[in-house]
Amino acid sequence: MTHLLVRGTTFAAVGDRGDISGVRGGGQVDGLFVRDARHLSRWQLTVDGAVPEVLRPVGEGDTARCVLVPRGGRQEPPAYTLWRAQAVGDSSFVESVRITGNLPVPTTVRLALTVDADFTDQFELRSDHRTYVKTGAVRSRQVLDDGIEFGYRRGAWRSCTTITADPAPDAVEETGTGARRLVWTLELPPHGSAELLLRVMARPHGDRRAVRVPRSPAAVSGQLRSAEDEFMEGVAFPTAWPELAAACARGLSDLAALQVPARGPDGEELRVPAGGAPWFLTLLGRDALLASLFALPYRPQLAAATLPALAATQATADGTSPVAQPGKIVHEVRHGELAHFGQVPYGRYYGSVDATPLFLVLLGAYTERTGDAALARRLERHARAAVGWMLDHGGLTARGYLVYRADEGGLANQNWKDSPGAICRADGTRPSGAVMAAGAQGYAYDALRRTAWLARTVWDDGTYAALLEQAAADLRDRFQRDFWLPEQSFPALALDGDGHRIDALASDAGHLLWSGLLDKEYGEAVGRRLLEPDFFSGWGVRTLASGQAAYHPLSYHRGSVWPHDNALITLGLARYGLHDEARAVARGLVDAAACAGHRLPEVLAGYGRDTHPEPVPYPHACVRESRSAAAPLALLTAVGGA
Repeated sequence: MTHLLVRGTTFAAVGDRGDISGVRGGGQVDGLFVRDARHLSRWQLTVDGAVPEVLRPVGEGDTARCVLVPRGGRQEPPAYTLWRAQAVGDSSFVESVRITGNLPVPTTVRLALTVDADFTDQFELRSDHRTYVKTGAVRSRQVLDDGIEFGYRRGAWRSCTTITADPAPDAVEETGTGARRLVWTLELPPHGSAELLLRVMARPHGDRRAVRVPRSPAAVSGQLRSAEDEFMEGVAFPTAWPELAAACARGLSDLAALQVPARGPDGEELRVPAGGAPWFLTLLGRDALLASLFALPYRPQLAAATLPALAATQATADGTSPVAQPGKIVHEVRHGELAHFGQVPYGRYYGSVDATPLFLVLLGAYTERTGDAALARRLERHARAAVGWMLDHGGLTARGYLVYRADEGGLANQNWKDSPGAICRADGTRPSGAVMAAGAQGYAYDALRRTAWLARTVWDDGTYAALLEQAAADLRDRFQRDFWLPEQSFPALALDGDGHRIDALASDAGHLLWSGLLDKEYGEAVGRRLLEPDFFSGWGVRTLASGQAAYHPLSYHRGSVWPHDNALITLGLARYGLHDEARAVARGLVDAAACAGHRLPEVLAGYGRDTHPEPVPYPHACVRESRSAAAPLALLTAVGGA
């Protein structure tokens, strides 16, 4: 089992004894990762030439702690005990190893740490079995007085990892592989102790910041607690519902750890919500926008950073990629080697149909909530460009709806359900060609209305406001005519390129309540339908109603339960006055969080609560995700402390 430590763009995945093996298997990968690259691929402790036994494995928490002893038996109690503590900082990893003698006589311990840094790009470690050619790549190793430095270069690309120890190792040995072995001979007095402090600094390519490695895991813990306390300050948690209060507190704690650096239009430094750990510790447009929307009543500074960061990465001209169109908001930003050399398309990737309208929704909501019109004035040009994309390249003018097509080499689906088979008919068949996803139309409607309000109240442009208001009204009329399934009294999941309804019954209908796209009668019917047993698992609303041929409880988007999806649904139910239904969904999510230390994962399996008294994990879910971390705050907004 691997345990995750997260801080900004840095995460470490370590085993039960605190080791990093570098061996990939069972769907799990370990290592220290910074900005999409693995900066530690081996970190294996041995004592007296053997792997120690685990007395207490690594547990939960922001510091990985375990207790180890040398191998032995009942008749030969261990001569010493080892306590390991590990933590990650910004581009850094620190560990303390304390060895305590258990004998009344002096004890000699030979401790060794095998270390390596392979600088593998995280896309090489995914489960898609792709390989990438790295012509001219060279790795280096340089022994230091107090440790070792690993280097990597490929053309102009440069990265390095520096490992230092206090006390310095007695020797640095070769292993016959790229790894090196740091060795210490420690003399323990009777019942005495010795301690090693190990510090790792990662310097990814292009990161020129002056990074200070914390002195110890305790110092990292102090920094994390300070950041978390600052992030939670002033938030009024519901006293009548302690489980929701605990979920909100855990979510804010995770959001504090999931902040990553970004820059605004004028080069200003910002910190924005990352997508999630382990593989998405980077700016994802849709994810950052939704997390900021959920947190807006409590932490408006997230929106104040996310909006200019996305404005700075907004597409400005037609590029080589067909999905990078003027005015479009970025879907994903990557900093790794493969993105740098164009071997994956995600350096700046624009394969999202909904990040652009959500950008406008957040800008309007932030201005309305805070009364701060300065940001809306500053980003007026970017907002108008985003509207221009929706009307032009996005398809609203020509097709009447936001439209996307599968992107060769990128994403097949470009709405929030972006796995290849997510958009499907009730029988499971997939459409080909253009797709008009229902949820994105709701976001577009809300974006047009909110931007019209900005135009009228902030930009003093009544003509533009009237144009957007009319476009929103027309979209609403078209949608209820074209998407409604009369025999199901429910909206279709999408339309195909010929305008035919893709008839799967899906949770996306709840997003239409959140955006206000449906008339009151239609909205109330949809809201009540989402609480029927085929949709509502007891833990949340399934992405696809059971009973359809396409349904699978362990499918990523065709039967699972997503907390952020349910947060939007709960907000939508409350908007349409369905407060009992909103409370039912909120209680299901809060109960699910309570089963996992009050943390909501990215996604849960769709198995029902009536047959499974605890929520079943989804096997490949992000352990921490910004949208899920912020979801309890959305529940608090929707239902209060009831």
